[in-house]
Amino acid sequence: MKKEASLLQAVIVLGGFLAMAFACNQFGIEIHLAIFAAWFLAMALGKFNGHSYSDMEKSITGGIYDGMSAILILLAVGALVGTWISGGIVPSLIYYGLNVIHPAVFLPAALILCGITSLATGTSWGTVGTAGIAMMGIGSAMGVPAPVTAGAVLSGAYFGDKLSPLSDSCVLSAAMADIDVIDHVRGIMPVSLTAFAITGIAFTIFGLSIGESSADLTQVEYVMNALAENFNISLFAFIPMIIVIILLILRLPSLPVITFGSVLGIIWGIAFQGLHPVTAISTAWTQLEMNTGVNFIDSLLGRGGMESMLWSAAIIILGLGFGGLLDRIGIIKAIADRLYGFINNGGTLTVFTIIVGFLGCLLGSAMYVSLVLTPKIMAARYDGMGYSRRVLSRNAEIGGTLTAGMIPWSDNGIYMSAILGVAAFEYLPYMWLSFTCIIIAVIFGFTGWFMWDNSNDVRMSSKNSPNAEMEI
Repeated sequence: MKKEASLLQAVIVLGGFLAMAFACNQFGIEIHLAIFAAWFLAMALGKFNGHSYSDMEKSITGGIYDGMSAILILLAVGALVGTWISGGIVPSLIYYGLNVIHPAVFLPAALILCGITSLATGTSWGTVGTAGIAMMGIGSAMGVPAPVTAGAVLSGAYFGDKLSPLSDSCVLSAAMADIDVIDHVRGIMPVSLTAFAITGIAFTIFGLSIGESSADLTQVEYVMNALAENFNISLFAFIPMIIVIILLILRLPSLPVITFGSVLGIIWGIAFQGLHPVTAISTAWTQLEMNTGVNFIDSLLGRGGMESMLWSAAIIILGLGFGGLLDRIGIIKAIADRLYGFINNGGTLTVFTIIVGFLGCLLGSAMYVSLVLTPKIMAARYDGMGYSRRVLSRNAEIGGTLTAGMIPWSDNGIYMSAILGVAAFEYLPYMWLSFTCIIIAVIFGFTGWFMWDNSNDVRMSSKNSPNAEMEI
């Protein structure tokens, strides 16, 4: 006879999982193994409570089945980023951004440039590793404190990442909340746009207070020259980005639109960068390697391709399976029942969701851990109170993604600190977009603004095929 999981059992399973995740992070072991090992910890509990192995295995494959569209889109995104870099699209975007930077407006310019780059590519990591590196060098030449520059870079990178349907965290948040990725973008847009405007004003005022540096723009010219020497910079590079954005706005299916964008990247690589057709096509799978002696260019050229997304795809597969298993053996219900007693309105619902998301990053050492667990734990409460899953995915991502870079031992914290050369605790006070998003989301929760009901929700799991498109 099957028994319901108790709160103690839930704590043991999740505590064991989080402990393994923390240990993996400390010893440099991939987080994937912690999630995979947690499958068997959860199955041991399920077996103890009377669940059959067959049922638990079906729950794992069922969870993965429901999220397969996210995996397909993620691979297409990898191809897009790879071909857009080698095709000169992303380099041109950065080049023209650098062309308009002036010391007096450097901080808001860094915010906007990183925001646009991240929005176009769908990756905060890639943005920080490319445009972000350039901004750190430029800021240093202009006499801007490194932690302040890092704050502007991260604010822009996370802003674009959260609004881009190309983002892996965006896709994962939508998949775990069981909604369309564009519905997720629509849900988070009011918070992100408002926060971006406030953050932009704050960095503008702060930048003016620092004053114009007497330093010349040698660093800016150095980066621009390096880009121009290694790419054929052209305004035509904006055409593929404009086409893809328009097609997405027209609500065409994500997978073919993104794939078409990568085809345009291949064409641009052949036509404007002089790549051999075979080489241009191969960048859809793995990016070109180049040793120019210029770190910025080498970093820029080394990113993208489907191969670069296999890490994220694997963790999404494992996470989806773990979520399905936790749901089957009653772990989600046991935790949710305890939390739900403290939630009586949209404001407390938002606060607890963000807290759960933050704790997932804090204890699990990875953004993906939070994005997997938070929607699973909180979904039933949103449904019961009549709120749209768009609100759930928004709050889960704010709690799980925008706080990840604040934690020194998380995947984001480690990466951002290493790339920018600034410790997490040093740039933390300047992550103004993250703090502003949290405050605005809580305000929306208590006021009821943009807290949609679930009358028009369309669940992705209702699709008939695992290959079904995310309709936009």
